[in-house]
Amino acid sequence: MATATVGRDASTRRAALAGLPEIDRPTRVSTDDALTLSAALLTRLRELEPGTPEHAYVRNTLVELNLSLVRFAARRFRHRPEDIEDIVQVGTIGLIKAIDRFAPERGIEFSAFALPTVVGEMKRFFRDTSWAVRVPRRLQELRIDLARTADALEQSLGHRPTRAELAEHLKVSEAEVAEGELAARGYTARSLEGALDEDSETPRTYLRLLAAPDASYELIENLASLRPLIARLGERDRRILSLRFGEELTQAEIGERLGLSQMHISRLLARILDELKAGLLEDRTAVRATAAASDG
Repeated sequence: MATATVGRDASTRRAALAGLPEIDRPTRVSTDDALTLSAALLTRLRELEPGTPEHAYVRNTLVELNLSLVRFAARRFRHRPEDIEDIVQVGTIGLIKAIDRFAPERGIEFSAFALPTVVGEMKRFFRDTSWAVRVPRRLQELRIDLARTADALEQSLGHRPTRAELAEHLKVSEAEVAEGELAARGYTARSLEGALDEDSETPRTYLRLLAAPDASYELIENLASLRPLIARLGERDRRILSLRFGEELTQAEIGERLGLSQMHISRLLARILDELKAGLLEDRTAVRATAAASDG
């Protein structure tokens, strides 16, 4: 049985090559020899019926002969986080597509034809797998179209194109342009530990920015603490606070309203504010003491 199988394989190879030299180790062939052999095999491939063993043999041999082209293209992306072997595998898919599409009668060198297809397949892989936020393929492609169109229109119009100009050029709606622009934000993500101003001697990070204290919280806390303190004030004191900080009247205007001098109003305000400040400090001291007792 084994002898019969070997015989059939040898017969398939001879029929596939039709007089062309058989290659024992296609991946070990020099670059110059690979170019010459590929040209002959590509012509032979067009003569064979797709789906036949002979066609498959020649096609596989062409893939092995040109794997060095895929590895050459993959080296362009060696600094990317993806594993280099994954990139080579994706590039091999592009190589197979190039083999299937290549037309020897056009007189183009195969490597020149195949390289853009291989690189394009790799970039498509990065585009589909490297987005920080997963978005539909349609929006990924729209992002690329928007970027290219924006650059082209900026050159011709002399200014950065508006959303309406982009929509008109791409034959899409302004809503679709807006959707594409929004999707573009998902392509990359910044680390919270990344520097906001890398040129600074002590660069700030996004994390520090997000963690910065918000004065609004302290204001809300103070207002909540002041409410019972203000309620304990006399009616005239509450009226003075309302006129000064609610209606934003000057001390002289408050004096006119209440029939008092500006100096008298100034002394009253100072006393009222001192009382409120002392009340706030007492409340905070009590809160801290309660928290310390709970921890103990």
